[in-house]
Amino acid sequence: MKKLICFTLLFILVCSTYAQNQVKEESIRLFFNELKAASDGAKQLWNQDLYGPTLLIDPSTRKIYANESDNMGILKPAGDIYMGILPDEINISNTALDWNGKRWAMIMLPLPENKDDRVNLLAHESFHRIQPDLGFALHNADNKHLDEMEGRISLRLEMEALKKALRSSGQDEIKKHLTNALFFRKYRYKQFAEGAVNENLLEMNEGIAEYTGIIVTSRQDEQTKSYLINGMERLLKNRTFVRSFAYQTIPSYGYILYKKDNEWNKQINANTDLTAFFIKKFELKIPNPTQQIFKKLATAYNGKIIFEEETTRDIGNKRVVKAYKEKFVESPHFEIKFESMNYSFDPRTIIPIGQYGTYYPTTRITDNWGILTVEKGGLISADWGKISLSIPISIEKNLIKGDGWILELRDQYTIEIDEQKRNYYLKKVVQY
Repeated sequence: MKKLICFTLLFILVCSTYAQNQVKEESIRLFFNELKAASDGAKQLWNQDLYGPTLLIDPSTRKIYANESDNMGILKPAGDIYMGILPDEINISNTALDWNGKRWAMIMLPLPENKDDRVNLLAHESFHRIQPDLGFALHNADNKHLDEMEGRISLRLEMEALKKALRSSGQDEIKKHLTNALFFRKYRYKQFAEGAVNENLLEMNEGIAEYTGIIVTSRQDEQTKSYLINGMERLLKNRTFVRSFAYQTIPSYGYILYKKDNEWNKQINANTDLTAFFIKKFELKIPNPTQQIFKKLATAYNGKIIFEEETTRDIGNKRVVKAYKEKFVESPHFEIKFESMNYSFDPRTIIPIGQYGTYYPTTRITDNWGILTVEKGGLISADWGKISLSIPISIEKNLIKGDGWILELRDQYTIEIDEQKRNYYLKKVVQY
């Protein structure tokens, strides 16, 4: 009787697992078909087909579901899709990458349940796949000024004006709010000279990609406006704006302009100043960005509450920055220099630490020296030359562990300590 029960349970388990795999594979086929259909209907957007080599990755198993094979035979046919396992040295993230002879869009599973949100994400990453062919370079711009109180205030005011522009129906009203939105932007650039260039670099990268995703979906006008407005409101929940603001700004300006000129995106290139471009296309006259006008306009865009919230946040943020500076710069720590670094991270959670770089609460880094998985924070230097971690607490051959991080080290590298500074360093072993 026990054997029969065990056999029955095993049979149920096998059938259940088989059914789950079937459902997943059917869902994968659906996702690819949705992207293809949306791309077929939007070829005129860039005069290119967004649909191409795409990898959907299950982060828990590193299992790949692809719409075509790679050139090295890692991906095996499974009906009309291809499956395989992503090598450990490749980090999993929503991005585009060159792998095994092809350029791929990579998207992490699970995908959003809502179809338009799904297509939006798939098309966004598909834009990154064709981005080099369109002449748009990929940039990793530093917008740390958007973690400072003044930068955050002006960005929030800009987004408040953008939300009102999206909600407005009359052209005069839309133009008024767009003028004020771009005034707040100009005021920010007057405060932070580097902001104009660095924001433009990220907006040209992520902003245009997100705009592409929005246009490719089948959302109606009111749904698109709600999506954009909700996105700006969700942004406020992020720890920082420095890497995520571009997903909201350019898509909002771009969608409003799309209804006036649905081919505006073909008029820009890698050297375009998007702020100047939108001012010209909307035929706006931006007032001289003085403090007097700034304070007056701010009252119409929730300024009082924004000033109060950001003042409170700034006090707490300075304490956080001071603590991480002490931990990763002034106290004994472990430094790993980059050689050929690739990384994945959550852009919503990073914290600029002044001239010293940026704190990443979680990240996975691959390099010539091995694989580093960080779960409790590390500081990547401003020049992208190294990462600083808490000191090692366990060194066992090729597995190095610290508080919230693990380093899987390759044989030709070792750990050494500076006895005077009490800092640890990664050293490459010289072969004779």
